[in-house]
Amino acid sequence: MSAAQEQLTAILTQGAEALDISMPPDALTAFQTYFDLLESRGKNVNLTTVTGAQNVARLHFLDSISLLKIEAFSHKRVIDIGSGAGFPGIPLKIADPTITLTLLDSARKRITFLSDLCATLNLSADCVQGRAEDYVHQAGIRESFDIAVSRALARLNVLSELCLPYVKVGGIFLAMKSVDSDEELAEADTALEALGAKLDKCIDYTIFDTDIKHRAVVIKKISETPEKYPRRFARIQKSPL
Repeated sequence: MSAAQEQLTAILTQGAEALDISMPPDALTAFQTYFDLLESRGKNVNLTTVTGAQNVARLHFLDSISLLKIEAFSHKRVIDIGSGAGFPGIPLKIADPTITLTLLDSARKRITFLSDLCATLNLSADCVQGRAEDYVHQAGIRESFDIAVSRALARLNVLSELCLPYVKVGGIFLAMKSVDSDEELAEADTALEALGAKLDKCIDYTIFDTDIKHRAVVIKKISETPEKYPRRFARIQKSPL
């Protein structure tokens, strides 16, 4: 085991214990492989600006699995929208293999990386290249997921229009945001009402062994989203709900 892998393993072990998360026996090996592929492939694919074992362990892996303490993911059908390098979807799947996972991203190179990663880890997940406003119209996709997650950078009203049509009534959309997102939350009220959803809770948490605080915004789907949503992205950007 390399020095970087030892650092990664130590931080993940301590972080999972602090979170009271019991991971499968092979999870640490999977995270080591994940880190190695990020380091080797990230330079060419523009996967993440976060580098180094300690930073990746804390800011990507532990940040992602922290969601397991906020909502029950076990045996749920989950879609990670705008997955990028696989966060938070793949760490969630590594930590809880009972999740049925779909990874959606618009960039071919990122989906190629995610497909290769899943094959290397022997991890079952659907890796889909497509735009959120398009893939939702595929047969059997609309309102078929228990949980939609996203760490994308769009504002919450825009992100909600892209993500909530995937969520079944009674399911949730979980957006990973910064703790200074109060303005976004207030701004999204109209969008949530139009999309058949309501704000359930906001949980602020500190990433293990850092002073960095993040916010999990949990939005509950209470009725079907009207068929006219999501609109084309240019329209969403021009006239957000």
